[in-house]
Amino acid sequence: MNGTYRTWYIAAIVFLLAYILVTMQAHHAYAGWLLMLFFVSLALAFRGNEILKGYSYTIMIFAAVSLSMYYPQYFIQIGSFKFSTLIVPLLQLIMFGMGAALSWKDFEGVLHMPKGVLLGIVCQYSIMPFVGWGLTKLFSFPAEVAAGIILVGSCPSGLASNVMSYLARANLALSVTLTAIATLMAPIMTPFYMNLLAGQYVEVDFWAMVWDITKIIIIPVGAGLIFNHFLHGRFKALDKVMPLVSMISIALIIVVITSAGRDGLLTVGPLLILATFIHNTSGYVLGYWSGRLFRMAEKDCRTIAIEVGLQNGGLASGLALAMGKLATVGLAPAVFGPTMNITGSSLALWWRSRPPADEPSKTTVAPQAL
Repeated sequence: MNGTYRTWYIAAIVFLLAYILVTMQAHHAYAGWLLMLFFVSLALAFRGNEILKGYSYTIMIFAAVSLSMYYPQYFIQIGSFKFSTLIVPLLQLIMFGMGAALSWKDFEGVLHMPKGVLLGIVCQYSIMPFVGWGLTKLFSFPAEVAAGIILVGSCPSGLASNVMSYLARANLALSVTLTAIATLMAPIMTPFYMNLLAGQYVEVDFWAMVWDITKIIIIPVGAGLIFNHFLHGRFKALDKVMPLVSMISIALIIVVITSAGRDGLLTVGPLLILATFIHNTSGYVLGYWSGRLFRMAEKDCRTIAIEVGLQNGGLASGLALAMGKLATVGLAPAVFGPTMNITGSSLALWWRSRPPADEPSKTTVAPQAL
């Protein structure tokens, strides 16, 4: 182990012990900073391990969330400026980056892989909404928190699914196609399921949600596609910057939501984490075995599992904000993001070490950040 990374492990242990000590002495004014420093040190230490470095981004999110849980007042507003107003523009920026990374050829997968695309889309928009609805019946959450769980399940696959599919040696072309198609279907499918399954918990304005999704996803993604078509390769710096911008934006969105819903999280946090974990892993399991049931290739089964299990929590957060219920409906998306990063990274890295039977063994280099 490199000496620098060993130092970060030692620092993490020291900060954790200090955090436990000050917490036991009820010095909560300092506890949040110590917990944040513990996570930052752990994330930096993980960068020195080929297997663990994929988790460093998620650990950094935990560091930021630690501050928002202990000092929420600093992440809600400054003067008259509310940080929640940044959520939609940040999501639009992320979606523009997604569109700029796509090309019209990515949609040709519908013609080349019709069975995989059809099965993936059907699983995406059936398994997750109904599993989410079932969990709201199993757990006695407040109505608006329950609606947030259904909202997460009703959204399309998340941006991380393509990275996870790459790591898992899945069918990357199918993954990109499924993400693109599911995203374009979101303006109809997400409001439909929210109206059908969550209408009992919150009032759902179908057409208002259609417009919200259109301006958060369709317009930015469309602009990104046009940008890529006419200016492809002319702004290479943008290709390097956008992934970092997206990661920072997602982290900031989670921090703002956590701050706004901090009191609710303290009440329902543990049960919500459990429900989110069940929701997320059910997507992997049911998605994978749906592919097996229809005799799909192993690579395709892995892709469908990942596409179904990883949701666009950012979109769910933006919709919660548009509904005026960021502190309640927005809680499930805030918890789902870090959860799916941990489970998705774990599953992808486990599959990475087990090449599909029809693929020769080869070494795959994981991206630097998830």
